[in-house]
Amino acid sequence: MPKKAREWGALDVKRAAHPGDGANVWHAVGGVAGLLLQITPTGAKSWLLRTTVAGTRRAMGLGSYPEVGLAEARERAREAKRKIAAGVDPIEERKATRAALAAAQRRSLTFADAADKWIKAKLSDRPEKSQKAVRATLTAYSFPEIGALTVQELTPQDVVRALNTIWTAKPDTATKMRGYLEAILSWATVSGYRTGDNPARWAGNLKELLPAPSVVAKGRAGNFPAVPVARLADWWEELGQREGMGATALRFAALTAARSGEVRGALWSEVDLDAALWVVPGARMKMGREHRVPLSGPAVALLRGLPRLAGTGDLIFPGPRGGILSDMSVSAVMRRMQEDAETEAKMAGRPVSAAGWRDTRTGRPAVPHGLRSSFRDWAAEVGYDRDMAEIALAHLVGSEVERAYRRSDMLERRRAMMERWADVLAGRSGASVVEFRRA
Repeated sequence: MPKKAREWGALDVKRAAHPGDGANVWHAVGGVAGLLLQITPTGAKSWLLRTTVAGTRRAMGLGSYPEVGLAEARERAREAKRKIAAGVDPIEERKATRAALAAAQRRSLTFADAADKWIKAKLSDRPEKSQKAVRATLTAYSFPEIGALTVQELTPQDVVRALNTIWTAKPDTATKMRGYLEAILSWATVSGYRTGDNPARWAGNLKELLPAPSVVAKGRAGNFPAVPVARLADWWEELGQREGMGATALRFAALTAARSGEVRGALWSEVDLDAALWVVPGARMKMGREHRVPLSGPAVALLRGLPRLAGTGDLIFPGPRGGILSDMSVSAVMRRMQEDAETEAKMAGRPVSAAGWRDTRTGRPAVPHGLRSSFRDWAAEVGYDRDMAEIALAHLVGSEVERAYRRSDMLERRRAMMERWADVLAGRSGASVVEFRRA
């Protein structure tokens, strides 16, 4: 019969030391047959259980000392032996648990981190400019919606939510981004970070949830989705409840009927608040020509209420990090307004398709650039001079010869028009005063 080891106490374990030369040493500590205290030449101590599993001698680690004390080591040894008696191999069970944990950790990879790994793994042979362009698209349009989600939990509905931000407004960019999303999630699946079907796949998947790119492109041949003139006051009131620089820039864009890029890049040096005038240099205009914008009373009040933040240079509407405010920051305001309106309609049992601010022609949710169409529709309805309305939108008017002889941009007449436009947005009475067209 094997000799029974003396049962050690906690003080014995604490005092035990390595003799100072040679390999590891082991001491039977008693209490449970096969339980050993292992000591390395460096003095590190740990617990081992030597036992027989299915006829094979095995050694199982039970933890390091002093994190695992003597009493706990004995309890772990007894538990291991109980499992062996029940026909369970505790060593293989532990391996399986660790493998499952490792798999779970791999699947906790966020989409943003997966995108970064994919770019490094698959796009490293592309020019740096190309890599930056891909990263910029993903950062601007997909990360705000799905960047923090794990690749394992992503669903087609999550992908649609990310794509919807630009699917109709920027179909070319959206199509490219869908390809990026599919490639990233495919890489994540092969790399062991996720399982299941690719939620960004088009055929038999997103094709059933989104209009085809060709249909979107065809629809884009006309104007951007616009807020109906009759709903402008409701829209403006809802916008007034939104906070943040994106909402403020959107209010200014609406008041001036300017393009988002012109507003986001606006500088204090371009504005004369006393003269209520904003002069956009030709370098920042789509047509390359200087554009004078008369500022209505509400537009001037909005600018006067803005702080001039340190570290933002001369920008009127700086982004969170001090640079130019992103286009996404502005368009996201309208998108969230639409989503909130649809959620409210759903809770009230009303048709979601009629909720919010949708273009009367296409039924698509209005976008920031569509506000220019809203302005143009209003100007036409109330009888403003066509050329004056087009000049307000910074469109080229007339032939090249006519433009060569035109000396006036109708600034003062446009000033009165923009005041009335501000009244329309605010829903004030008398806002639809008609200026008859010239004969």
